[in-house]
Formats: sequence, C-alpha cells, structure tokens
Amino acid sequence: MTFTTERLTRLRRRLQRRGLDAMLVTQPENRRYLSGFTATDHGINESSGVLLIPAAGRPLLLTDGRYRLQAEEEAPDFEVLVYPRGLFPLLRRLFNTLKPRRLAFESHYLLHSVYGRLAKLAADKGVELVAFTELVEEQRLVKSSAELELIEEAVRLNEKVFAQAYRQLRPGISEQETAWLIEDTMRRSGAQGPSFPTIVAAGPNGAKPHAVPTARKIKAGEPVIIDMGLQIEGYCSDMTRTVVLGEPDDKTLGLLRLVRRAQLAGQEALRAGVSGRHVDQMARRVIAGAGYGDYFDHSLGHGVGLNVHEGPTLSYRNRKKLRPGMVVTIEPGVYLPGWGGVRLENMAVVTPEGCRILNQDTTFLNV
Repeated sequence: MTFTTERLTRLRRRLQRRGLDAMLVTQPENRRYLSGFTATDHGINESSGVLLIPAAGRPLLLTDGRYRLQAEEEAPDFEVLVYPRGLFPLLRRLFNTLKPRRLAFESHYLLHSVYGRLAKLAADKGVELVAFTELVEEQRLVKSSAELELIEEAVRLNEKVFAQAYRQLRPGISEQETAWLIEDTMRRSGAQGPSFPTIVAAGPNGAKPHAVPTARKIKAGEPVIIDMGLQIEGYCSDMTRTVVLGEPDDKTLGLLRLVRRAQLAGQEALRAGVSGRHVDQMARRVIAGAGYGDYFDHSLGHGVGLNVHEGPTLSYRNRKKLRPGMVVTIEPGVYLPGWGGVRLENMAVVTPEGCRILNQDTTFLNV
C-alpha cells in the first residue's frame, strides 16, 4: 500500500461517515499530501491543479497541459485529466458522469469568484456544496514515521546551515546580507529552499516578531533574532536563535535566560493528553512572572509539516488535547519597542510521556 493509498482510504472513510459523495481539494499542501503531486501554485488565483476524490472509485487529478507529465509521474494512484479550456467545463462533464449529490470543498482555500462559479455549476447539476475548513488538515496533524524522518532531516540540515552561516557573521554585515547568506547556504547544502523568508532582525528591529530584513548593519553587542527554516521533500523545519556578535550586555543576557526558562517550562509541559492552551500557559507564566507578560504577544508554538505553520497550535485558543506524533514549535519571546527582542525556538515531537526535542544546536542557550 502506498502512502497515498492509505491517506485516501482514511479520507474516504471520513467522507462516507459524513454522507459526502466526493471532495474537491484545492489547498496545495493537502493536494500534495493526498496525491504526491509536488507542483506548487503561483498563488491562490493560479492553481497547478485540483483533486476530485469520490467516496468510492478512482480519484482524479485535474490540471492543465503544463503539468500533465509531472502529474502522471508523481500521482500514479490518480487518473490525470487535463482541462484545455479551464477547470469548470471539465467539472461540468465530471458532474454529469459521477453525479455527486453532496460535494465537500475547502472553503478556506477558494477565491470568492471561484466559489461563485462552483456554486452556479452545483445548482445547475443539483449538487449540494458542503464547506469544510480543516478536513484534510485534521488528518495531517499526526505525522507518520516517514514524515517524522523527513522533518528530522530538515531540522538537522537547518542546524548545519545555521552553524556554517553563523561562523561567517561579523559586525557590519547587514540583515539582508545575513538572510541571503543563510538561504544561499541552504540551497548549496541540498535543501529545496527556505520554508519561509528568513527573518534577520537586529537591535530595535528585533521588537517586530516577523521583521523583514533590511539594509541596516548589525552592530557589535546587540541582540539579533535569526528565524530560519528549510524544506526537504516538502517537509519543513523552523528554528529561531538570538545571537550577539560580540559581548552581550547584562540586559540581553538576562532576557536570554528568561526566554530560555520559559522555553524549558513549555518543553516540560508538552505531552500527549494536555491541551495546547496548557503548554502555552506554562511558558507564558514564566515571562509574566518576570514582568514581561505584555511583551510576549504571540502564541507559544505551532505545528510544522508540509506547511511551516499548521495545526496544532500551542495557544490560549487551543483546548484540544495533543496526540502522540504531532510536531510543534516551542518559541517564547520578549519584544521591547525601541530596544529589540529575544526569541528562542525548538521543534518537538509529542510523545505519551512528554516530548522529544528535535534540535541539538545550543547556540546562546547555555546562558
């Protein structure tokens, strides 16, 4: 049984339990997860293909001529159909053949204009559209052993790239130059590329958690947040280190120690059976207890897989229990306007007894 066959079987069972005849899959990572088709979209308005998965029968991959050969090679479990005149004429013919009564679609990844055309077609053919936001994403929450191997490989390579780039950093290099160096090293080391645009935020720019690298030169002694990740066969890594080129002052050291204690508290609390909210609270309590609660204004962590940001979240919103095999980040931070910030991020696999930290790099963690 191929990995796609097993995933399709699980999805079909879920469709059948909900009384659904088929599902239209438009979200790129969900499409890859279910079919093995690795083509990327240039944006939500320019898709490389969609999946039409009946609750019974052979699944279909609908694409245009640019991707025919790739789709046939990468998705052998699917019948590949090319739409020379666009998706909707092909869907109309398929609705005539398959005659679905209830069709699931991904409402979180469909343009309003596309939904309008889909709704008109469904009405013409007597098809009920049923919106879902996380039907496939819920299936992706717990990683298989093969997925975990790829994620761990991505983490190891990410740390290797960081170590190589870090050794080349000197005061006077810009944030942009640092980001370019890191991403160039990723590709030269065998990664597909970054899993997100690399963040390098020095001095006051570090007060912005998702700062965009600028031409600002890094100064000796100031904290520098480096948030980076790469992809291996589509699977992502995500790691943040706060470094200092030169000697850190007492304030920087104190905040590094505080954020590290919060991270350790989160790692200690992370285990199967507890909620994401609970883990977030355990780490947040450390930072709030030191008087910096108002300066940690994002969730403690998020899931990582084919997306660098996916479920589950470690946040006050997530009251669901974590399960073994989930992969999450633990990334507390403190961000002080006018001064800068400190963030430390590791990745971990949830286990029944606790968690397994995937990172080995300890740059500036022994403070």
